[in-house]
Amino acid sequence: MAFYFQEPSHTFGEYLLVPGYSSEQCIPSNVSLRTPLVRFRKGEEPKISMNIPMTSAIMQAVSNDTMAIALAKEGGVSFIYGSQSIEDEAAMVRRVKTYKSGFVGSDSNIRPTTTLREILELLDRTGHSTMAVTEDGTPTGKLLGIVTSRDYRISRMTGDEQAKDFMTPFEKLIYADAESTTLSMANDLIWEHKLNMLPLIDKSQRLRYMVFRKDYTDNKANELELIDSSKRYIVGAGINTRDYAERVPALLEAGADVLCIDSSEGFSEWQRITLKHIHEKFGEDVKVGAGNVVDAAGFRFLADAGADFIKVGIGGGSICITRETKGIGRGQATALIDVCAERDKYFEETGIYIPVCSDGGIVHDYHMTLALAMGADFLMLGRYFSRFDESPSDKVKINGTYYKEYWGEGSNRARNWQRYDLGGAKKLSFEEGVDSYVPYAGSLKSNVGVTLSKIRSTMCNCGSLSLPEFRDKAKLTLVSATSIVEGGSHDVILRDKFSARSN
Repeated sequence: MAFYFQEPSHTFGEYLLVPGYSSEQCIPSNVSLRTPLVRFRKGEEPKISMNIPMTSAIMQAVSNDTMAIALAKEGGVSFIYGSQSIEDEAAMVRRVKTYKSGFVGSDSNIRPTTTLREILELLDRTGHSTMAVTEDGTPTGKLLGIVTSRDYRISRMTGDEQAKDFMTPFEKLIYADAESTTLSMANDLIWEHKLNMLPLIDKSQRLRYMVFRKDYTDNKANELELIDSSKRYIVGAGINTRDYAERVPALLEAGADVLCIDSSEGFSEWQRITLKHIHEKFGEDVKVGAGNVVDAAGFRFLADAGADFIKVGIGGGSICITRETKGIGRGQATALIDVCAERDKYFEETGIYIPVCSDGGIVHDYHMTLALAMGADFLMLGRYFSRFDESPSDKVKINGTYYKEYWGEGSNRARNWQRYDLGGAKKLSFEEGVDSYVPYAGSLKSNVGVTLSKIRSTMCNCGSLSLPEFRDKAKLTLVSATSIVEGGSHDVILRDKFSARSN
């Protein structure tokens, strides 16, 4: 006879936190969100910790090098998606590790023959008013000049003019050497010459970096940025249980700090074999997360197999239809509570702490706070990050509103069969994800800042100044369907409705 769990499985939306005593020290600015990313022994420090409990999902529509740099600046880690060639994934990792804070590659590049009309179209697509004119139109071509909005007047030009006729030519530019110029030196030149941007070139006049005046304050503001001992941004990478023997060494050579097996279901021999191979081949210093699981038995299996962190969640993602197509999974809140209890038990027995990552089920920002209260050490987020400028998907305009494309790894578009591999044929037999749109939300920095402010504020309401303290002090209550309705605005007519009628 089948085993039946006696308790129904619950989602985050069915819980609320009950406030606790807040001392005079409980103000958001005193809250630390630092959290371990990988396993460690009692009394020791983990090899990698994060300054915020956020990682971005191993998805084509979410985590590339642009996302990894932006999230590392805020204190989190991106896991670059593995459903691409080994060479392409390694190249993304390498771009993150070689990125110099404040030194950015040129995103908008044109040729001398590019017309004003084409320049305006590029401006509309990217929003970048500063464009490098290179010999071949590439980000690292020979720099011939710069075009900014000050170089042309739309009302007095036809649009057929070529960049070479109105750009600021190279001989009139102030520039610096890419090899010897530090960020401090670059900023001094910007302020001394009243520049908005300083190009950095190599000995062959090829463009290497740009340093913008506007980034000066940004660099000062990234107090939580996550860097390694060489002051390079920390980055993760996704792997699968098929080509790990070839993929892992390429990613490590590129500089990946941590790996994660990307799989829809982690309670399998394939993950144990993969973990064993990596640790035997490359040693215990190479950190590898595994998952996903939804109960204590799954956690214990991966812990014993050597996982350095364990992901929890099956079927709870906004674009995941695994529960609908296969009938497997568990409510995210219940799964997380169960697994975190087993993590604590494992720590008591062995003295080894294995961080738990909650993956999926987040609809509102407060769900993140609930997940942390229930025991998660950090979160893995897909839809949340897919909405931002830094995600790799296209921004599209539909009926006057901007959206970002967002698709699941189990969708026909991604065709990431390795993530759903059960050892059979190398194909995607049926879809376990959908292709969709999410409302465009702007920059990562501003949105993450608001979310973290909510988390810190709620932790103060519960009398906690750190995540371990929050887990110890949190009091959670299940809520009824009626009380969920009570929690939102009710029994009033919102002013927006009147505004809509008057328009």
